[in-house]
Amino acid sequence: MKIGRLSFGIGDRFAHQGKAQLGAMIKAKQAGVDITPVWNKSHREHTIIKTSPGSVRAEADNAVKQLSWRGNYFVDADHINLNNVDLFIKSSDFFTLDVADYIGKKADDGEINAFLQKYKKFAGRLNIDGIKQPIEITADLITKIANKFLWAVGEAGKIYRRIEAAKGKGNFITEVSMDETNQPQSPIEMLFILAAIAGQEIPAQTIAPKFTGRFNKGVDYVGNIAQFEKEFNEDLAVIVFAVKEFGLPENLKLSIHSGSDKFSIYAPINRALKKFDAGLHIKTAGTTWLEELIGLAVAGGDGLKIAKEIYAGAFGRFDELCGPYATVIDIDRNKLPTLQTVAGWDSEKFTNTVRHNQKCGDYDRNVRQLLHVGYKVAAEMGRDYLNALEKHEDIIAGCVSENIFNRHIKPLFLE
Repeated sequence: MKIGRLSFGIGDRFAHQGKAQLGAMIKAKQAGVDITPVWNKSHREHTIIKTSPGSVRAEADNAVKQLSWRGNYFVDADHINLNNVDLFIKSSDFFTLDVADYIGKKADDGEINAFLQKYKKFAGRLNIDGIKQPIEITADLITKIANKFLWAVGEAGKIYRRIEAAKGKGNFITEVSMDETNQPQSPIEMLFILAAIAGQEIPAQTIAPKFTGRFNKGVDYVGNIAQFEKEFNEDLAVIVFAVKEFGLPENLKLSIHSGSDKFSIYAPINRALKKFDAGLHIKTAGTTWLEELIGLAVAGGDGLKIAKEIYAGAFGRFDELCGPYATVIDIDRNKLPTLQTVAGWDSEKFTNTVRHNQKCGDYDRNVRQLLHVGYKVAAEMGRDYLNALEKHEDIIAGCVSENIFNRHIKPLFLE
């Protein structure tokens, strides 16, 4: 089982936008680019919304059937670990092995020494095509990297083997994720992480590192764009080298998590993919949920009322809702509009505030981030929220599909 060169992670928290999301992939195909859709939903999101992994499979299968999609598609067990992987085995065929919490935990000294002995041949000045300057590598550096990452990769190996035992070798896609940590991994660290992945015999088809800069939920990239571009290009060069050197899958590619709405780095990513003829997996989960709210606001009436109620609920439960996402949001609480202010907004004002158009004077990244983590409020509305989605389906679907195609797919892959 192989993932396509370009793949798109499309989260859908309330399982009502599958057809709209797939519609954007169909539009991309008509424009000449093949993108593999991957529906993803994390254990945390299932727990909050009180859904099960099988619901994602049902939504994906239904969308594919309804729109007569003939290409590949996958269902991703997003950010799973040994504690919850079994819940996803039956319904998923793509597994994101999240081992970021184990970074820095030291492996056995014998294992570290064996790793050093195996890879000390790289000590010295290493030239990698696509990286301008030779990389200086020492035995101490290899040991330091092993100390930092070897245990985490070992944990990925345990998760992978649990899945393989249940599903069979070659019957699923594997991604290794190390992005939910504070420190970015350098390209040289990436090289030895990939060596360790190969050593665990994990046939990883995508790797999700932590990049330089902030990848906050639902808003643009924050950081040095030139530094990101350099790092992204060097990571691609390292992957090409590692595939040949360590026998990893030939279609191994980078994965960007919290990738939705990182508009300022889409052009650099586009250039790098063309330069290396490389693939990409990008996850854009939260942007669909926000487009649901925008669609409700556009609909006006009861739709706008529900959107305002969700803001009010999130505003009143700020600490509870923001706490789990503290490392991937930056909200200036003092700049959030009051409930009285939002209550007076019309449809256009609410929509302009939340829609990610940085040229619009009403756009407010604080409001957008708060609503991004506020989906628990909508979940607690139960049938009232779902009824609103169904009542205003056409408007919301248009927002969802247009957002994915025009704001994400076009600048990444078509321009």
